[in-house]
Amino acid sequence: MAERRMFAKSIVDSDAFIDMPMSARLLYYDLGMRADDDGFVNSPKKIMRMIGATNDDMNILLMRKFVIAFESGVVVIKHWRIHNYIQSDRYHPTKYAEEKAKLSVKDNGAYTLDTKCIQSVSTLDTEVRLGKDSIGKDRLDSSKHPTLEDVKAYCNERGNRVNPERFIDYYTANGWKVGKNPMKDWKAAVRTWERSESKMNSKQQDYYDKWHPSCERGGSVAQIEDIELKLEDLE
Repeated sequence: MAERRMFAKSIVDSDAFIDMPMSARLLYYDLGMRADDDGFVNSPKKIMRMIGATNDDMNILLMRKFVIAFESGVVVIKHWRIHNYIQSDRYHPTKYAEEKAKLSVKDNGAYTLDTKCIQSVSTLDTEVRLGKDSIGKDRLDSSKHPTLEDVKAYCNERGNRVNPERFIDYYTANGWKVGKNPMKDWKAAVRTWERSESKMNSKQQDYYDKWHPSCERGGSVAQIEDIELKLEDLE
C-alpha cells in the first residue's frame, strides 16, 4: 500500500469543507491518511477515539457527503480519486470488494452510491437503500430528515434569512431533536428559526452579526446553543 496521501485543494479549500467545524475537518484528514489505496477505512470508530473526534464530527462529514458509510462499518472517502493517483506498481486493491461494488465513479472522479443510501451515523451499523420512486416521495415528506438541497430550496421558497448549512449541521449534531423529542416536521422547524430571526431587536441583531458568523465557520453545537441563549437574554 502506498505510504503517501494527498488532498486536493479543490476539495479542502471549498466553502463546503471550510464551513465545517475544525474537529470534523481534522477527522477527515485522519481518515484520509489511514485509508487504503481505494480510499476505504475499516476502523473509523478507532480513529475517532484516537483523535478525540465525536459522533457529531462523523455526522457532519456524512451529511456534507465527504465520506460514504456502509452497513459493515467501513467508510470510504468520496473524493478519494480526486485526491490521489497511485501508480499501478504501488497500487493494492481494497479488501472491501463488496462495498466497492456498490459504488460508481462520476465523471469528475468522485465516488457515488449506485442507489440512495441513508446511514445511521451514530452507530455506523444501519443502511437503508431507497429506489428512485421512494426518493422523490421522501423529499416531499417533511417528517423525514431533509438534505441540504431540500432546506436551501425551502428557504428560497419562503425568502427567509435562515442559513441552510447551519440548520443542517445543528440538527444533525443533536440527533434531529427539538428539545428532547424527535423532530416531526423539519419545515416547521425552519419556520420557527425564521420567526426567531425576524423578531431580533437591535441589540440582538448586533450580537448576532458579531458572533454568529464565527460559529458558521466552525463553531460547535455548544457554541451555537450559547449564542441562542444570549440572544434570548437580550430580548
